[in-house]
Amino acid sequence: MNTIYLIGDSTVDDNKPPFRGWGYALPRYVREDVQVRNHALSGTSTRSFWDQHLFEPVYAQMQPGDLLMIQFGHNDEKGDERHTDPTTTYKENLLRYCRMAQEKGAQPVLITPVERRFFMGDTDPMYTHGEYPLAVRSLAQEEQIPLCDLSFDSRMLYYTLGKQETARLFVQLAPGENPDFPDGHDDFTHFNAYGAEQIAGLVAEEMRKIPCLAVFLRS
Repeated sequence: MNTIYLIGDSTVDDNKPPFRGWGYALPRYVREDVQVRNHALSGTSTRSFWDQHLFEPVYAQMQPGDLLMIQFGHNDEKGDERHTDPTTTYKENLLRYCRMAQEKGAQPVLITPVERRFFMGDTDPMYTHGEYPLAVRSLAQEEQIPLCDLSFDSRMLYYTLGKQETARLFVQLAPGENPDFPDGHDDFTHFNAYGAEQIAGLVAEEMRKIPCLAVFLRS
């Protein structure tokens, strides 16, 4: 049985309801004989995921023929100890994960960070990750690593839906609805279960374009 390993941040992580990353919903798109092991963790960057030794169990378990799907960026942008530079340390960290997957005979997959929910007006989604998606695209091209361009796909989805409908993909809580957010919550980054399903569908569509990834999906 082959396995898809996921590493990334809160937008990939299974998370605690009502928050859900797209990794939570990916299993419904893959074949029944394929496992999805979601090692993504909220708050991590390419740097902190390594520094916290979170990649070690992934590396230990990977087998030839497995996939390692990598999506970071949201916290690499932060101005704290998690920060990486998109043109240097961010790419270097991504490449290290890819190289280590290849050492184990697994196939790395690079994924551009899914966009946040910010609009100019009601119809024009903003580019919310600066140079980080470009860094992922260039690394994928340089190293001939399969790419899922989730930044592009998610922005196009938001454009199609518009500002009001796009909000339905994200965690929206009324005052008193959740004890953790007594005053309510309007999230611009984190998906609910419905949103996770829609974003996982975009990932699956990207995988279906690439023969070595499409074989992991349901027909």
